[in-house]
Amino acid sequence: MSSQSSNTESLSRFPLWQVITPVRRKVILAMALAGLAALTSLGALLFLAWSLRDIRATPDAIPAWPLGGVIGCVVLTFVLRLQAFNTSHYAAFHLENILRSRLARKALQLPPGVLQQMGSGSVAKVMLDDVKSLHIFVADSTPLYARAIIMPLATIVILFWLDWRLAIATLGVLAFGSVVLVLARQRSENMAQRYHKAREQVSAAVIEFVQAMPVVRTFDSGSTSFLRYQRALEEWVDVLKTWYRKAGFSARFSFSILNPLPTLFVLIWSGYGLLHYGSFDFIAWVAVLLLGSGMAEAVMPMMMLNNLVAQTRLSIQRIYQVLAMPELSLPQSDQQPQEASITFEQVSFHYPQARTGAALQEVSFHVPAGQIVALVGPSGAGKSTVARLLLRYADPDKGHIRIGGVDLRDMQTDTLMKQLSFVFQDNFLFADTIANNIRLGAPDTPLEAVIAAARVAQAHDLLALCQKVTTLESGNVGYFSPAASGSALLSPGRFCRIAPSWCSMRRRRLLTRKTKRRLSRRSRRPCVAGRSSWSRIVSQW
Repeated sequence: MSSQSSNTESLSRFPLWQVITPVRRKVILAMALAGLAALTSLGALLFLAWSLRDIRATPDAIPAWPLGGVIGCVVLTFVLRLQAFNTSHYAAFHLENILRSRLARKALQLPPGVLQQMGSGSVAKVMLDDVKSLHIFVADSTPLYARAIIMPLATIVILFWLDWRLAIATLGVLAFGSVVLVLARQRSENMAQRYHKAREQVSAAVIEFVQAMPVVRTFDSGSTSFLRYQRALEEWVDVLKTWYRKAGFSARFSFSILNPLPTLFVLIWSGYGLLHYGSFDFIAWVAVLLLGSGMAEAVMPMMMLNNLVAQTRLSIQRIYQVLAMPELSLPQSDQQPQEASITFEQVSFHYPQARTGAALQEVSFHVPAGQIVALVGPSGAGKSTVARLLLRYADPDKGHIRIGGVDLRDMQTDTLMKQLSFVFQDNFLFADTIANNIRLGAPDTPLEAVIAAARVAQAHDLLALCQKVTTLESGNVGYFSPAASGSALLSPGRFCRIAPSWCSMRRRRLLTRKTKRRLSRRSRRPCVAGRSSWSRIVSQW
């Protein structure tokens, strides 16, 4: 726990720019191109001022060179900026591919219990939404960062070259707007964290409500689960209103100051005063007016993206929190169990997030191969924990768990999964045919084997009663129909029989069944009949 907390603390200080390490060269190239585009845009304005000076000096002559410089700089600015964003977008797509691949490999190396604790919604959000949010920072913000830094600096240098008094006036407007913006951000920093947390709670409540729909339809009217979603939504709305109320005026005020119009207004009146007293050149004033508003114009897009970049920082922290999770330890050499006995030897285990004591404490028992065993006890006795540890959803804090005399930690994951099958409490079928759901993991299995597995689980006769048939092949009604839970095709009882059919076809040595209801006599019969191939059944009710 201490190492995990230290990882979390270090990730809270994770540098935003370190995430671009895999695509650093492309991002630097994009920023360099954006910086050159900013310089050429300033060059176009200087050439334009030069053209006006030549026209005023010699009205009958066309200033060909200055006008050519204007056209050339405008074209070059367009090409460089387009290439900068093109390079940054390619870098963003490449980075998303890299991070999703790393997260997918990490998910395969995490203990299944950790993934189950995170939930499918959180895993999907990290792999999809959080990685996608990096696109705004890498693809859109990095060229704007270069422009927002290089263009104001270059503009200030040119303004001081033209007239230091107007340069100081321009800096005063920019500094005043920046101070107001910093104060607004300090007031809203805590609100931004509350906003993202409230939005995640709304997403989690939606996922929970949708996933619990079958149970809600059976045992609840939906008022309780919907009430949690309603409360999360109301909290999100309250946080959003509070955020607008606290930071709305200061944010709008700072944006109005940093707008090019206030800077242009100050430069017009300052230049007019200097020109009136004869201490300023008219063409220099025109050049200052053309260049002065460019500083604010360069900063404004980056300010608009500021909130999205702040959200990206939170997404980066979540991504690297997942990447920093401890992986499931795997042995250097794989050991194969020769038989299917189960042994728990002084096993103790506690859940990291639990505030109570250990879920299991020095538990020991031995189940010989071929024996049928039921774990019976009150809620919280540790029945599910025994099944989870047997599947290595987590490793015990102390003790050893062995199958066929081999410690689970001395087996590769594939070896362990080939020893057992597990029927979950919440059955899930993929959007495919019933036959293909039974074939999962062995797509080349012939139809005869699928039917035989369904017969063992007593699902064949139930499938034959399905009214909706999309394909008839040798009288096998229903196997080629889509698996649609909750529809007229499969009732909840038939729906729960597909998973035992899959286990029957896989012919594992061990079958672990987790259910809240007592198995009916008709459901137990195929399981007992298959005890020659399955060593035991762990059943919870």
